[in-house]
Amino acid sequence: MITTAPADGSRPLSLLRNWLSLSGLVIMLGGLFSFCLLFLLDSLAHFSNPYIGILTYLIAPGFVLLGLVMTGAGALRQKHKPGYSSGTFTRVFVDLSRPRDRKVAGLFIAGSILFLLVSAVSSYQSYHFSESTQFCGQACHTVMKPELVTYQHGSHARVACVECHIGPGAKWFVKAKISGTYQLYAVAFNKYPRPIPTPIKNLRPAQETCEQCHWPKKFVGNLDRTYESFLGDETNTPYTVRMTMKVGGGDPTHGPLGGIHWHMNVGKRIEYLSTDPARQKIPWVRMVDAQGVVTEFRAKGFTNAIAESALRRMDCMDCHNRPAHAYQSPNAAVNLQLALGRIDRTLPWIKTNAVFVLTRNYTNETQALQRIATHLSTQYPNEHRIRAVIEVVQEIYRDNFFPDMSASWKKYPDNIGHKDWPGCFRCHDGRHTSADGLHILKANDCNTCHTILTQGGGGQLDVLTPNGQKFKHPGDEVEGACSDCHNGGL
Repeated sequence: MITTAPADGSRPLSLLRNWLSLSGLVIMLGGLFSFCLLFLLDSLAHFSNPYIGILTYLIAPGFVLLGLVMTGAGALRQKHKPGYSSGTFTRVFVDLSRPRDRKVAGLFIAGSILFLLVSAVSSYQSYHFSESTQFCGQACHTVMKPELVTYQHGSHARVACVECHIGPGAKWFVKAKISGTYQLYAVAFNKYPRPIPTPIKNLRPAQETCEQCHWPKKFVGNLDRTYESFLGDETNTPYTVRMTMKVGGGDPTHGPLGGIHWHMNVGKRIEYLSTDPARQKIPWVRMVDAQGVVTEFRAKGFTNAIAESALRRMDCMDCHNRPAHAYQSPNAAVNLQLALGRIDRTLPWIKTNAVFVLTRNYTNETQALQRIATHLSTQYPNEHRIRAVIEVVQEIYRDNFFPDMSASWKKYPDNIGHKDWPGCFRCHDGRHTSADGLHILKANDCNTCHTILTQGGGGQLDVLTPNGQKFKHPGDEVEGACSDCHNGGL
């Protein structure tokens, strides 16, 4: 099988006959095969995944380049070995008539098939793992921990991250690749912001994501909702509001136009200008109705010229802006646990103490959990029931506060409603007027979007008022928007 041949006819092969070059060739072929397979999977996928872009266009080519470097280094090393210039090197050929050659050839073919099979399975599994929630939330653990935890407790917990954050189309394919590459750089060199800013500027329009599952023409009508809260007094007095939410619909072929979902992009177009990155200040709104009539509304004192490029068309995400990553405020979280009975409301002032300890500033999670336990134990000495309460309050903190990323409810406005954030009142504040004196319908008239059927506690809840009751603020009556006073605490 082994023969001797002249140097000039065998040097190129001889240069690669060393373990470094052979290992480099194996790595190069594996990387090339993985690239081809990942490229094929990525091209045929129904939506683009930027993390697959990282594997396909960065990781796999990196292995090819590593293999080339190893192969070249091995060849150079072999060339400078003593004896290279002697002019005699061996050349390999296979004679299948020999049993030994047949055995060697068989092992080579079997090894090659096994190598390609392992490369294919590994590439395919890597492809699917990169689409998983675990990869999106845990591959960059510290960075994505707030998003992963809030996602797991949200209403979209069974929807894969990539289905909302990415979609089909060549334009979004390129954007996803650029975004994924930058994310890799930001994490590798600690260049990511804390907290992750929202709204996401390059997120696909809701019509291309949300409306793949949620039908915009659906008529919802009225929904019955009950909100249980507890006052910050010694007895933790329960205060309940039951109301009819006027969700309505925006398509006249499926129900009367009106209600909250009148804003849907069905037969009309609403555009607005925001003057802050969080889209909390909206001084200018334009509505184009089904007949093409244009009406512009300006906030009092806003006289700026409007650039069309700065406008945003209103869609689902302008109200449902925390559909998968909602943070509970301390007040709302403690109210829920009191209503569920996980926090014993017979403990005096427990609502106040629980909210107080959750609204303190902590440098890290370990410090926060220790101080929560210390504060509540001090407030209720020799009270065995406080142990269970401490565990629940610590759980609230772990689920909604992430000091390593400076993330909490304070940093992420929630536009549903109007209690802790302006929400609806960003436009429906009674201060936006058109040139002919029209006003955007005021949301601070409580019956605009909902009808309060009953409110209070005890026997008061037995009396329902179909035509609606005027909202009774617990304690003293106040004026202005709810968010002027409510800030997530007491």
